[in-house]
Amino acid sequence: MKYFLALVLSISLFVSCNNLPKQITIKPTSEALNYMGRTVWAIDSSVAELCWSGASVSLNFEGENLKATLKNSERDNYYNVIIDGVADTILHIDTLRKEYVLAKNLQKGKHNIQLFRRTEWTFGKTQFYGFKIEGNAKLLPADSKKKRSIEFYGNSITAGHGVDDPTDQDRWDSIYSNNYHTYASVAARHFDAQYSCIARGGIGIMVSWFNQIMPELYYRHDPTDSNSKWDFKSNPVDVVVVNLFQNDSWIVNYQEHEEYKRRFTNNTPDKKYIIKAYANFISKIRGHYPNANIVCMLGNMDVTQEGSLWPEYVEEAITTLKDDKISSFFMPYKNSEGHPKIADQKLMGEALIQHIEETIGW
Repeated sequence: MKYFLALVLSISLFVSCNNLPKQITIKPTSEALNYMGRTVWAIDSSVAELCWSGASVSLNFEGENLKATLKNSERDNYYNVIIDGVADTILHIDTLRKEYVLAKNLQKGKHNIQLFRRTEWTFGKTQFYGFKIEGNAKLLPADSKKKRSIEFYGNSITAGHGVDDPTDQDRWDSIYSNNYHTYASVAARHFDAQYSCIARGGIGIMVSWFNQIMPELYYRHDPTDSNSKWDFKSNPVDVVVVNLFQNDSWIVNYQEHEEYKRRFTNNTPDKKYIIKAYANFISKIRGHYPNANIVCMLGNMDVTQEGSLWPEYVEEAITTLKDDKISSFFMPYKNSEGHPKIADQKLMGEALIQHIEETIGW
């Protein structure tokens, strides 16, 4: 009798385990997915577009293999595939709609996948059509909404240009860009905060190396569409970090540059002009986020080198705003060629974390 009961129990367990579906397809609109960043919805709101640096989609599941169907508008866009917190795979997305294997032969139990955009929006949009779990597939509930949120506005330092370049060449190939290793991403992960990064290499507040400045970009939902406006009211954040002026600090000295002529035709960018421009931009941010703590950051490139006047401009702009929830944070000049690498970004992230803990109390 005991043998019979044991046999029945064994058969029941076998049938139960094998009742799990062989595969499950998860659509982009599934409530089991968590998105970070300003996700754009295309094709009748059924396809998610990941555009901004650090934009991501994540999923909790059980299964042996995981696939994703993706398409990129350009060929030089890369993602980190993060399985159970380990980012050891880089995915290059093609311009043809394809199914990509993200993980295979996984052990039994719960797993988490995060598809994390390394590159900035100028390298093309990525259309996400969904995930597919294979082998004893089980869809698990999404993680609960994060209790904290942080948004960054920046240039190539914040985007992560050249951070993974092992040489001192500071190469512009997008494979060396990696927002995951930036100070911004480091700080967001430390605080387990919802993360949004609005950045473009070469951009400034008053003038850029091209015909677009941050006041013309920051409000966009879709970075490529000037008429696409982000819903700030429905998506409030707790902390905003603004790390700009690095590019402005160079271009104001090149009066023959096309963008200098375009932006300063009737105005000379003197101290008064610079302070007003910065204060105006921070005021725009405050208008959208009335309760947020704002960190006005500079560095760690030569905008903060010894003798630079730009930290003083930022401090004076903050003073004119008379806002107790606005603080300044200046990262010392790294005093080396090119953009900050992984170690530099890590130091910046740790320093920013300390500033936020001491100033805001997180």
